[in-house]
Amino acid sequence: MSQVSPPTSPHSAKSALSLLTLSALGVVYGDIGTSPLYAFKEAFGRAGGLPMNEANVLAILSMMFWSIMVLVSVKYVIVMLRFDNEGEGGILALLALSTRLTRKNVRLAWFASICGIFGASLFFGDAVITPAISVLSAVEGVSVATPALEQWVIPVTVVVITCLFWIQSRGTGAVGKVFGPVMAVWFCMLGLLGALSIAKTPEVLGALDPSHAFFFVVQYPGLSFVILGAVFLALTGGEALYADMGHFGKRPIRIAWFSLVFPALTLNYLGQGALVLRDPEAIRNPFYLLAPDDLLWPMVILSTMATVIASQATISGAFSVARQATRLGFLPRLPTRHTSESEEGQIYIAQLNWAMLIIVLGVVFIFRNSSAIASAYGIAVAGTMLLDTVLVAIVIWSTKSSGKLPWLTGLAALGMLELTFFAANSTKFMEGGWFPVTCGLIVFTALSTWKRAGMVLQAAERNNRLTIDQYMTLFGPEIPRVPGTAVYLSPDPEAIPTTLLHNLKHNKILHERVILLHIADADVPRLEDKDRIEVQIIDPHRVYQITIRYGFMEEPDVPNGLKLLERHAVPIEPMDTTYFLGRTTIAPAARRTLFSWRRELFRFMQRNSPAAAEYYQLAPERVIELGTRLTI
Repeated sequence: MSQVSPPTSPHSAKSALSLLTLSALGVVYGDIGTSPLYAFKEAFGRAGGLPMNEANVLAILSMMFWSIMVLVSVKYVIVMLRFDNEGEGGILALLALSTRLTRKNVRLAWFASICGIFGASLFFGDAVITPAISVLSAVEGVSVATPALEQWVIPVTVVVITCLFWIQSRGTGAVGKVFGPVMAVWFCMLGLLGALSIAKTPEVLGALDPSHAFFFVVQYPGLSFVILGAVFLALTGGEALYADMGHFGKRPIRIAWFSLVFPALTLNYLGQGALVLRDPEAIRNPFYLLAPDDLLWPMVILSTMATVIASQATISGAFSVARQATRLGFLPRLPTRHTSESEEGQIYIAQLNWAMLIIVLGVVFIFRNSSAIASAYGIAVAGTMLLDTVLVAIVIWSTKSSGKLPWLTGLAALGMLELTFFAANSTKFMEGGWFPVTCGLIVFTALSTWKRAGMVLQAAERNNRLTIDQYMTLFGPEIPRVPGTAVYLSPDPEAIPTTLLHNLKHNKILHERVILLHIADADVPRLEDKDRIEVQIIDPHRVYQITIRYGFMEEPDVPNGLKLLERHAVPIEPMDTTYFLGRTTIAPAARRTLFSWRRELFRFMQRNSPAAAEYYQLAPERVIELGTRLTI
C-alpha cells in the first residue's frame, strides 16, 4: 500500500487524510487492538494467588496504562515515527539507515547489522504466534456463550486460520476495503463496553494514578517482575506503528492512535477492571463477560473478524520483511507476486505463506488454548522493541547534529524499561517462550549464513577478476561479432563478468553490442527513474557498462530498467537481446570442520532458491545461464 500523494485542494486533502486514517485502523492497529481479549486476564493469571481486591486490580491496571503510555504513545507514536528511511519504517529500514550512517565505523556497522538481522528474525517468531493466539482467543468466546461448544474451539480455529492463509494468493484488496470500517466498529465497541462498566464502578479510574503501580512494585518486587511479562501483552503490536509508517505516513497513524485506539483500549481495560471489582469470578474471561447476553454472540463474531484482520496484518508484514531481506542480501531471491495493480504493498510469497500456515497450526495444536500461547508470546516482541531502540540510538550517535545527549538519555531510559520487560518475558521461556526464540534463531542463522556466504563469494571472485579497464586490451577487433545485444549480469560493477569470459571461451564470439549490467541495491526504499540508471561508454556504440539501482522496497525489473537507456540514446530491442547469467556455487567441504554445516546450509538454500531469470523478470527464452564452482 503506497502512501497517497498530497492532494491539491483542502477538501481533497482532508478526505485523503480521513481515508488513510481509517485504513490505518485496519492494518496498523489490528494486533494491539485485539490484546484486550487476553492481556488483563493473563496478568492476573501470572499473579498466582494474588488476592482480587481493589488495590491489586488498580495496580495492575496502572501498570498496563502507563506501559502503553510510555512505550507506545511516547516511544513509537511520538519518537520513533521521526526516524524514517525515506518515509519507510520497520527494523530493516532502520538497519539500512544505520548502515548508511556507520560505513566509516566498521565495528559499529557490524553491531548494527547484528541487531537488525536478529530483530527481523524475532519478528518472524512473533509472526507465527500472533495468528494463533488472536484467532484462538476470539473463538474461545463460543465456550463463554455456550459451554457445550468448547470442544469445537480448536477445529473452528484451524478452519479460520487455514482459510486466512488460503486467500492470500488471491489478494486481500477487496477484503481489505472493509478492514478499516470493521476495526473502527471494533474500537468503538471496546470503548462503549468499557465505559458502561466504568460507569457502574467509577472508582476504577483511580488506576490512572501511577502511584498504584509504584507502591505495588515496592511491596511485591518479585511478583511485579513476573506480572510484567503478562502486562507486556497489552503492548504487542505497538511496533507495527513504526513498521507500517511507509504505508500510511506519520500523521494518519498518530491521529488514529490518539483519537480512537488509545482511548478505546484504555476504556476497555478499565472496564474489565471494574467488572472484576464487582465480580471477581469474571476474571476467567473478563472481555466477553463485559458484553450483555444479547451482544455476546455478535461480539464473538466481531472478535473473530478483528483477529483475522490482526493476523492478516502480521502475514502481510512477514511478506514485506522477507522482501526487504531479499533486497538487502539476507535471503535468496524469493518469487514475489503483486496481488494488486494499485497497491504496491500487497504482495504474496508462496513459500513463506505455506510455511507460516504449517507452523501456526503447529502452535495451535501444541498449546491448544490462548492462555498457554500467552506464555510463548511477548519475548520476541520485547526483543524487537529493544533492538529498535538500540538502532535508533546508533543512528543518533552517528549523525553530526548537535543535541544528541538529551535524545540518547531518553532512549537509554526507554531501553532500560524495555530490557526489564524482556527479562520479565524471559521468565516464560520454559513455558512456551522457547518457541518464538527458536524460530528467531533459525531465521537468524539462515539470514546471516546467506549474507556471509554472499560476501565470501564476492571476495573470492574479486581476487580473480579482470577489471573493466582491461576490456579493450583483451577483446580486440579480431574477435568475430554476431548480430544482436548481449547483456551480461555482473555482481561487481568494476569487473568483467565471468559469464562473458566463459561465453568467449566456449563460443569464440561476441555480440555486436555488449552491455555489462550491474544491479545495485540502494539503501533507500524507492528511487525515481532519473536516479535509477547510470551509463558508462567503454567502446562507442559497441560496449557499455550499465548500473541499474533499485530500492529495498522495489522489485527488480531488468527489461523495464533497460528501457531507460533510450534517454541515453542506447535503445534496446527486446527480441534481439540475449541475457547471460552466472551462477556460482560453493564446492562441498574437503574436510569437515565445526562450521561445515553452515556451508551445507548455504548450498541447500542456493539449490532451492528460484532462478535469477524469474527474479529479474527476464523472458526464459532470452536467457543463457553459465555456472562455475568455487572451492574455498
